[in-house]
Amino acid sequence: MHFAIIEVPEDLVSSTRLPEKIDIGPGAAERLAAFCAAHLGRLEASVPRSLRLVADRNTWAAMGEEAERELRAAGLATRATVFDSPWLAADERSVVALLADDDPGERLYVAIGSGTITDIVRFVAHRTGRDFVSLATAPSVDAYASVVAAMTFEGRKSSVAASAPIAVFADGEALARSPRSMIAAGFGDAIAKFFAVADWRLGALLWGEGFDESIARRSVATAESCAASAAAIGAASPAGLEVLMAALIESGLCMAEAGHSRSASGAEHHYSHYWEMRLLAEGRPPVLHGLKVGVGSVEAARLWDFVRSLDERKAAALLERSALPSREAEERRIRAAYGAAAKETIASHERFLAMGDGDYEALKLRISGAWDEILGIAQAVPGEAETGRLLALAGCPIRPGELGLGRREIALGLSSAHYVRARFTVKKLARALGQG
Repeated sequence: MHFAIIEVPEDLVSSTRLPEKIDIGPGAAERLAAFCAAHLGRLEASVPRSLRLVADRNTWAAMGEEAERELRAAGLATRATVFDSPWLAADERSVVALLADDDPGERLYVAIGSGTITDIVRFVAHRTGRDFVSLATAPSVDAYASVVAAMTFEGRKSSVAASAPIAVFADGEALARSPRSMIAAGFGDAIAKFFAVADWRLGALLWGEGFDESIARRSVATAESCAASAAAIGAASPAGLEVLMAALIESGLCMAEAGHSRSASGAEHHYSHYWEMRLLAEGRPPVLHGLKVGVGSVEAARLWDFVRSLDERKAAALLERSALPSREAEERRIRAAYGAAAKETIASHERFLAMGDGDYEALKLRISGAWDEILGIAQAVPGEAETGRLLALAGCPIRPGELGLGRREIALGLSSAHYVRARFTVKKLARALGQG
């Protein structure tokens, strides 16, 4: 049975260029072909009815061949770029490879895959001024409808401006056949929204970052729906995967409307990004993003447990003893953790690194004066034990060692991953309170 998950209001589509259509259910490839034919048919008659399919060898086998048949049956000319690398990453090499394989006459990209393929295509589509359609092959990431791409350039992970697809299609039966590790990764990415939104609230309260209450509530609701369906998702039941896919797409819509990733990415994602950068730099096989995010969520939950354990008096005493780290010490720490990416990392953290003693005392006063509000934020996130329980139900790893990481890279991630983004998170709060 056809199952349409989300109806995006027309005024929102036109104002923020969100997907026109989100469609999940059996026979998705056929409906994708009909959509592409109609979309290209709206263009000038002189414009070729041609498009570029982009996949890797696994996603091509999963849905690419079927999509190609349906598109050709609909009268469309297709060419395909199928990446063969077992360690495909959304990086400069992949971007150049797709551009080199491109044909200027093609007017539409079709991204067949999950997070990495979608990010490569959304970045290239944005830079070339073309539209793209997403055919999702696994409920593994929240990036399908996003307007930012998680790219790795010169070894450093960054969220950069990109395009949302004009439509997202997924076949529910195909999602149920996707590897359990990818389903677990999707759950890890979804459950992280509890912590991302908490960090967003913290940044707005203490660091003057912009905030949108409506988007924040919607993002948290995606995590709540997945937490309630954790066992069904872990069992790969169609109903559970529909909940997961809906949550992931809604999270992407939240990011697209906000124009940044704050509603979906906080300290828990910084751990994931750091470990990914380390694996890439060492030429080691990548670990699925959402699996690392789930592990990062356990660490974020531990820090929030620490915050919850402090009343106003205890917090004030810890802040009183806290001293501003020297810029020299912070830069040494960044260089030790980030290597070739240290220069750019230091530059991105200038606002933090440029703080003087007076600035730091003012920050501590803001923290102390807002402690009741901080505790209110802390109460809205699950604790370490509950986070671990939910992840285990969905088949996710819980500890960094389960990701195949070594002791040194685990330690570096836990101590220095917060430098990945110049955002105020629970990790930076914990440092002000003398923890790490």
